[in-house]
Amino acid sequence: MRPLPSFHSLLPKPPPRISTPYICTRCLSRSTLPSRPIPPPIPFVPDVNTFLTLIGRSLIKHASKIPSWNALFTLTSKQLEAAGLTEARTRRYLLRWREKFRKGEFGIGGDLKHVKDGVAELRIVEVPRLTKPALTSTPTSNNTEEAEADGREEGMQEPQTQPQTYASANLSPGMLKLIVNLPLGQETYMGDPKDLKRPADYKLHRGTEIKGPFFEPQKGSLSTVGVVRVHEGMWEHKRGRKIDGGERRRAEVRAKRRIEERKKARG
Repeated sequence: MRPLPSFHSLLPKPPPRISTPYICTRCLSRSTLPSRPIPPPIPFVPDVNTFLTLIGRSLIKHASKIPSWNALFTLTSKQLEAAGLTEARTRRYLLRWREKFRKGEFGIGGDLKHVKDGVAELRIVEVPRLTKPALTSTPTSNNTEEAEADGREEGMQEPQTQPQTYASANLSPGMLKLIVNLPLGQETYMGDPKDLKRPADYKLHRGTEIKGPFFEPQKGSLSTVGVVRVHEGMWEHKRGRKIDGGERRRAEVRAKRRIEERKKARG
């Protein structure tokens, strides 16, 4: 007898499979991504030339390749290379500082508000000392009437706390010395002391002097008044340098140097 056909053999055969090459497509492209915001200039960095001067590494010589402030924050690495910035390390350094500036991470003087022609003035001024309000105990509802009755009978008055005042040979009572950034020529601060904010990179030394990087004291002011100017490389991230061939070859280089010195000493 002929064997009965199986169930799978009775089903129709599928058509032959045709293999097609795998094609990878990009779902996103750089043109479809939203553009990054362009930060506005700050008083200490009003233009491209000042920005390139501050970050150093001789980038100021490439100022002609970046025509505007918008171009500084929109040019890609390929476009910078086509413009003439051929060194990859220089382009990476510029792009890194560009992103830091976009995030509000500034260097020395970036928080100064009153700057004219790249010069900001710092001055020590006296402002009223801010005092905390006195803490008074509030009686509970059960004892309020008893406390009022006791006060009327004994003729007692509520104690009033006076703010403490401090004075010294160089400080007026009730005043506080602070470092402020004022417009050039202005000697006193006319605003609210609560709005004052000390420059981030400068401190009051011994209560009478301003100390900080790139601070130039005014002659005869005993470091109570001075200016901060825009200098080449104020914000520069210094690169490391190899001493005697670096860590790997330092012992070898110094040993060879000692041998040469001994040979020269023997004559």
